[in-house]
Amino acid sequence: MDSTPVTTSRRVERLVTGQPTTDGAGVKLLRVLTQDLQRRLDPFLMLDNFASDNPDDYIAGFPNHPHRGFETVTYMIAGRMRHRDSAGHEGLLQNGGVQWMTAGRGLIHSELPEQEEGVMEGFQLWLNLPGRDKMGPPGYRDIQSAEIPEFTAPEGVQVRLIAGRSHGHTGAMDRPVDAWPTDPHYLDLHFPAGGAVFAQPLPSEYNAFVYTYRGSVRIGETVVPRGQMAILGNEGNGVQLQGLPGDTPARALLIAGRPLREPIAQYGPFVMNTREQLIEAVEDFQNGRLA
Repeated sequence: MDSTPVTTSRRVERLVTGQPTTDGAGVKLLRVLTQDLQRRLDPFLMLDNFASDNPDDYIAGFPNHPHRGFETVTYMIAGRMRHRDSAGHEGLLQNGGVQWMTAGRGLIHSELPEQEEGVMEGFQLWLNLPGRDKMGPPGYRDIQSAEIPEFTAPEGVQVRLIAGRSHGHTGAMDRPVDAWPTDPHYLDLHFPAGGAVFAQPLPSEYNAFVYTYRGSVRIGETVVPRGQMAILGNEGNGVQLQGLPGDTPARALLIAGRPLREPIAQYGPFVMNTREQLIEAVEDFQNGRLA
């Protein structure tokens, strides 16, 4: 997929502005991908962006809470956060690193800051699991910043490839497609000042979006400013992004994946296929049967 030239770029279907909210024990964040967009952006369920230099906005963190039926991908731009879970995993998420957790049949975990001052900035993405894997074993992987492949595309855009394939490179998180039917692509794109272009081939059936977190980028005739998500239409054989001309760099996430096209039933931190499965998940949690 990554070697096919982009001859017809996807257009921006709509822009979505992140909504301020709180989660965990009061962490302030922008919720960008909300529940009403889950079917449109299948297999992605949620995207949060947290960014603050005020400790009051993040210091309480995310104490113990359960998950079942999906994966969480936490990408830290700046800051330090400690992960612990009921399956015995522990790791320190820090500048440029990624925590990829598969909840499977169930985990209880916490994510607590290991800093009392300075900037904490990053993202958490929820990636759905197919029904066949929702009750599979939990998993966890810490990916330190140095493990994430980085390359510079022909027009000067720096790429950090967390998952997927791009320009002959393979992401830090990689599994066989038959074992990972969503085939997620997660790229962090750094555009230098001056209007550099980046093109990424994508199969038309993959749902995709772009979230800008520094400056602004252009997709076709649409400018995507900081704090906005562009949902990409499914026409074309890829997407072309461009930094704006001038002296301002930009950064954006490009995220894409193959939809599962399965029913989505969600109740808080549980994402299953049916209401009955949700009831079972809640009962398992209440009765201490989550891993």
